[in-house]
Amino acid sequence: MSQELRRFKAEILQALAHPSRIAIVEALRDGEKSAGRITEELGLEQANASQHFAVLRSRQIVASRKEGNQVFYSLRDRVLIEVLDILKRYCEAHLSQTMSMLEEIRGEKAPPTK
Repeated sequence: MSQELRRFKAEILQALAHPSRIAIVEALRDGEKSAGRITEELGLEQANASQHFAVLRSRQIVASRKEGNQVFYSLRDRVLIEVLDILKRYCEAHLSQTMSMLEEIRGEKAPPTK
């Protein structure tokens, strides 16, 4: 794999490396929404949301269009939803394994104290 491709992947992952940006991408799962609606749904401050939208636009993760005084966002490629779904499954598997270990630890009896 070329260094350029690795750099491209890293830039995408860096753009997604914030919970609010992941939430924005997930909010666009079912299609285009206005910036105001996304901001309201996610409980983000307007200025903070604008910064996150700018990062996602700069990495070409989202597309935007203006209609009057509103800006609408959509995903440039829905494959990112699949990537996030895969990450969710990875987290579930990891947490499941961790929970199994915790249950095993809890099941062990502590040695009697003197």
